[in-house]
Amino acid sequence: MKNIMVTGGAGFIGSNFVLYMLDKHPDYNIVVYDKLTYAGNLDNLLAVSDEPSYRFVKGDICDRLTVEETIKKYDIDTIVNFAAETHVDRSIMNPDAFIQTSVYGTYVLLEAARKLRLERYHQISTDEVYGHIPAGQSSVEGDKVEPRSPYAASKASADLMVNAYHITYGLPVTITRGSNNIGPFQYPEKVVPLFTTNAIDSKPLPVYGDGRQMREYQYVVDHCEAIDLVLHKGAIGEIYNVGTGEEMENLTMVEVLLDTLGKSRGLIRHVADRPGHDRRYSLNIGKIRALGWQPRHTPAEAVAKTAVWYRDNEWWWRKVRNRDFDAYYEKQYGERLKGK
Repeated sequence: MKNIMVTGGAGFIGSNFVLYMLDKHPDYNIVVYDKLTYAGNLDNLLAVSDEPSYRFVKGDICDRLTVEETIKKYDIDTIVNFAAETHVDRSIMNPDAFIQTSVYGTYVLLEAARKLRLERYHQISTDEVYGHIPAGQSSVEGDKVEPRSPYAASKASADLMVNAYHITYGLPVTITRGSNNIGPFQYPEKVVPLFTTNAIDSKPLPVYGDGRQMREYQYVVDHCEAIDLVLHKGAIGEIYNVGTGEEMENLTMVEVLLDTLGKSRGLIRHVADRPGHDRRYSLNIGKIRALGWQPRHTPAEAVAKTAVWYRDNEWWWRKVRNRDFDAYYEKQYGERLKGK
């Protein structure tokens, strides 16, 4: 493993992974391949923009020709695929983009990896493929996938395609399924940066339903360390859950965030829930722990650390919360906040 193409590498988790890998493995070459949709942002990669081991290619993973040309040009031996439409609320509004990127785009990457005989293909997945998990249970990697949103269904479909290419063609693959990631550079449509930036401006925080949904909020760099470990020590053909081993109610997350920022809990507004909202996710992370990985942050520590980053980096998110973002926000929350 020497030359890695990180698809979706200008997005949230992808950019954090690139920063982590270039710091941890200075002898690796990283090519970021990204379409630069609304959630892709080259500001995320400013810290490495002048590094000789970093290159950026603007491209769509659905574009077979450009994908193959990039692999050949940079002598890529490994693909780590972060490229995906990721927001559940947007998947409810417009499922088409999710199917195109996560399903067809993954197929294009797998075909390129097979045709050009890459050493490794790694797929970034999500705990949402397991669907709602009843209290007292945690998902293990061999569980049946039961996605309940177009986003989760698109990711589950991609996972199945990756596994099929391993079984059918012998493609050397691995998959990680992460819990809710938070941290620097996350587009503020997602709940923690949305609520943090709203709170900084003393705007209401629209909490879906009763706020008792259970999540494992994971600091993004912990996830990056886990992916790195799986790339180097994970067994070919295997799936690894990556979470915290600790759950937190959404309402508790909001309270930690507000307390960290010194803001009033009076900003909390309970609004109509979204359709098909899973009540609980929980990952059994024993398999990746057996490789020697442990999360460095609890969910509460991850939330507080993330809130501080947004408080201290308004230069980044003020540009992101632009007119297009405001139009999305009004469409998603306007009527909810009016109580209709």
